[in-house]
Amino acid sequence: MSGQPDRPVPKSGDESTETEVTDDTPAAADDDVESVMAAIQAKADENWDLYLRASAEVENVRKRASRDVEHARNFALEGFGKELLAVKDSLELGLEATDSADADSLRAGAEATLKLLTGALARFGVEEVDPEGEPFDPERHEAISMQPSADLEPGSIVTVIQKGYALNGRLLRPARVIVAMEVPEETTGD
Repeated sequence: MSGQPDRPVPKSGDESTETEVTDDTPAAADDDVESVMAAIQAKADENWDLYLRASAEVENVRKRASRDVEHARNFALEGFGKELLAVKDSLELGLEATDSADADSLRAGAEATLKLLTGALARFGVEEVDPEGEPFDPERHEAISMQPSADLEPGSIVTVIQKGYALNGRLLRPARVIVAMEVPEETTGD
């Protein structure tokens, strides 16, 4: 019992007294199993490394996206705020000039300030909804009252009380309007 596997013993009368050693012997099989196990372990280690790297990359992308969202939330109105600063400066100059300016120059200053504000809003996609004469649309207009009108079709907008505004096509505030209705026929009493 030397600890080695049993080898076939030649029988008497065999022509060959030597046994053939092939790769099918238990020692060769053990070597094959060990090399396969080593290859499997190497592949497992490689896959584990890839998993750890991918997991770290996903975590980094998540953190970066979270920072980007926070940054966008904090500074989304930065450009709009800068545009409004010119309007504020213009208003402050107009207020300082009220003591020494005449009505015409104050009006010109107010018109220039309104033009600055309108330009700033337009650069950011804010547009006026001024539907005078158009058909009433409850999606874009808010009817305040109805008024008889012989000039306009019933359901058309007679007067805009307050302009509406849309941001890139999405309604911010509906226009407040007065809507035309048929002129009632006067009844004459005979």
